[in-house]
Amino acid sequence: MSWLFYLAASVAVAATAMVVTRRNAVHALLYLVVSFLAVAVVFFLLGAPFIAALEVIIYAGAIMVLFVFVVMMVEMGGGKEKSPWWSELRSWIGPAFLSLVLFGEYLFVLAGHGGGLTFKTAQIPPKAVGLSLFTTYLLGVELSGMLLLAAVIGAYHLGRMKQKPVHRYFTGEGEKT
Repeated sequence: MSWLFYLAASVAVAATAMVVTRRNAVHALLYLVVSFLAVAVVFFLLGAPFIAALEVIIYAGAIMVLFVFVVMMVEMGGGKEKSPWWSELRSWIGPAFLSLVLFGEYLFVLAGHGGGLTFKTAQIPPKAVGLSLFTTYLLGVELSGMLLLAAVIGAYHLGRMKQKPVHRYFTGEGEKT
């Protein structure tokens, strides 16, 4: 089981590094989906299938749709000409390879070759998860809520800033008469 965990964790780290280093926003989003799926595999291997399902549904599903809509609305292309089809196909090679590694790992575990991989059969109801979040882990929930609030306020502030059409040195305001 440990090598499966390390394989999924290394895919998550590699995909996240590719998210940060990509210049094209759509390519970064492709790697972000792979990163979310790899984290879901890590949660599943650690014996938390409920959290793994939430990771796939909420992050890899809903949040990524929101990110794609934002990228489409911002239109960061700037009127560039369309690149050739082989250039677009090349951008899928990295995410496809990392996804195939995760899919192979998934098939390996389903085939029963998980190397003594055993799961706890005790079902934890969502009510117990919620009670645990708001009693034992209340400080972490509150801190993450404050972090999200700060991110929303920062995004609002950055969105409201007006762009100057001309740099201050070219306006003639600093010239001596």
